[in-house]
Amino acid sequence: MITKFWRWFTQECEYCSRVRLALGVGLVVLLFSGLMMVVGATGLAWTNTEKFCIGCHEMRDNVYAEYKGTIHDTNRSGVRAVCADCHVPREPGPMVKRKIEATFELWGHFVTGVINTKEKFEAHRYDMAKRVWTRMKETDSLECRNCHKAESMSVALQSERAKARHAKGQKDGKTCIDCHFGIAHKEPDGPGPQDLPVKKK
Repeated sequence: MITKFWRWFTQECEYCSRVRLALGVGLVVLLFSGLMMVVGATGLAWTNTEKFCIGCHEMRDNVYAEYKGTIHDTNRSGVRAVCADCHVPREPGPMVKRKIEATFELWGHFVTGVINTKEKFEAHRYDMAKRVWTRMKETDSLECRNCHKAESMSVALQSERAKARHAKGQKDGKTCIDCHFGIAHKEPDGPGPQDLPVKKK
């Protein structure tokens, strides 16, 4: 069908103006670009699903198992944060950047087998956590702020301790991950994110 169309199009265009040819080629390029965008968007959406994230045993048997039953999984409001909510930015540019970075991280899964057993995973847990914390500090905990809006928080409903800590953290230029870590996953041994010397972007 495409060959037949192209044959007709080129025969017709022997007698067409250059403008008509340019419009035809532009239409083909536009259709192809649109198709690629749809395929790309579908791929991005699929890789943001929980099913995709726990498709390998390293994630399913370690961090996902720890996440089950936490406040991000089960809570009184029924609002659930899945892997992508905390680990993938929602804005298109940062999302694509993170997806490209994650593609290179698959090297450890498919090729080197660096975390393919529970023991290896535990041995690398701190380094992996440090990478996530560093990224979140660099973005001022963008992933947290996708759901938790500071302007929507009711100070009146916070405990006196929470009010004081939030005020101090704000004054000291802290970001969410400096204090709120080890919530959905086991906290690794070693210094926490507040000790990482990272400047916010």
